[in-house]
Amino acid sequence: MKWLACIVLTAFLIVFQVTPRFSLGEYANSFRELNMKGLNFRVSNENSEFKYSGFIKSQAENLIRQWNMAGMSMAVVKNGKLVYAHGFGLGDKENEQPVSPGNLFRIASVSKLITAVGIMKLVEDGKLSLESKVFGPSGILKDTLFSNVRDKRLYQVTVRHLLTHSGGWSQAYGDPAFNSLKVAELVGDTPPATIQTYYKFISSRRLHFTPGTRTSYSNMGYMFLGSVIEAVSGKKYEDYIRNEILIPHGILDMYIGRSSLEDRRLNEVKYYDQPNGEAIPSFENPEEMAAKPYGGNPIELLGPAGGWIASSIELAKLVVLIDGWSNVKDILPQHLINQMVDDTKFRGPLGWKTITKNGDWIRTGSMAGTSAMIKRQADGTSWVIIFNASNWKGSRFPVEIDAFMRRIENKVDAWPRQDLFSLYNLN
Repeated sequence: MKWLACIVLTAFLIVFQVTPRFSLGEYANSFRELNMKGLNFRVSNENSEFKYSGFIKSQAENLIRQWNMAGMSMAVVKNGKLVYAHGFGLGDKENEQPVSPGNLFRIASVSKLITAVGIMKLVEDGKLSLESKVFGPSGILKDTLFSNVRDKRLYQVTVRHLLTHSGGWSQAYGDPAFNSLKVAELVGDTPPATIQTYYKFISSRRLHFTPGTRTSYSNMGYMFLGSVIEAVSGKKYEDYIRNEILIPHGILDMYIGRSSLEDRRLNEVKYYDQPNGEAIPSFENPEEMAAKPYGGNPIELLGPAGGWIASSIELAKLVVLIDGWSNVKDILPQHLINQMVDDTKFRGPLGWKTITKNGDWIRTGSMAGTSAMIKRQADGTSWVIIFNASNWKGSRFPVEIDAFMRRIENKVDAWPRQDLFSLYNLN
């Protein structure tokens, strides 16, 4: 029977386009665990073949080629149903491994949406308020480092301020979240920096503006929101998000990513910088040089602000659970979803990046080796697109992604009449 087991395992790998990084024996030991997972191991490219597959493929390949990307994952939801999920290009160029819908990608600042949902869940449960103070003896984070801060305005920072990038920090001297070596140096810590390093940093410096009086994009603020979730829930940030929000709703394969190539997860893609991308000092040791996607940024530390990995299909599932109008029961009550998309000055949006006048909700993310975009449209369509390579347009690349999707939506007069979410039902 051993030979039969080997055949079954090999077939599984081929069908689900999984590249193992360990022996067949080790894979057999974890087969039961993998088989219990959800959509990422049940949806394949073949599930989405339909009348316009050729057109979408040509458009995707053109986009990948034009911007010198590696691979791309795409998921489309219509009225709460996953009607299309497909991968294009390569998730691993060295081994010529194509992208499948279930591959995991770093999603960069799309992680902020996940963190915001976690905060709103705690609000729903009565564990905190958006107006709760964050730092100091009267705040949620009572670390002794906050007992005597340089700028007393730090005590005014609320949960809402962190969510809306109005906590008082600017990027006038660069983004502290992506300059962990400098932050560690300034406070006298030995790399790698920790969240305690950042506590020292903000407690020993003046704010750039009074909290709530202006906005300035702050990854660091969302890093502190991870600490808020831990303090209020009594659980590690990732554990709270996975066990209280994701897994109960059938999203089983989202995690905080890992900084090194060797530690990537089983079905995670590889990440690629642009061909002329230069190595930078490692966040762990400034004496060593590292590729920006691997060792250049502390993915684990960035976690709540930019460290999650996910497939396009499970991200699409999350959108359905917070979209406010599909036929699927939302994770949060409507009044909290409304707060998340309130674009009143300094009150929102929360987690989302842009709320348009016509009712579209947008969240983007970009860092070395990845670009991601979510769009929940007022017409009942939502989509997720993720890449595993850098592009020289950086934060402006979503304009190209949006144009790509408009071309497809203008061409496709009817998406497949299916719901790929139904391939796995947690209940």
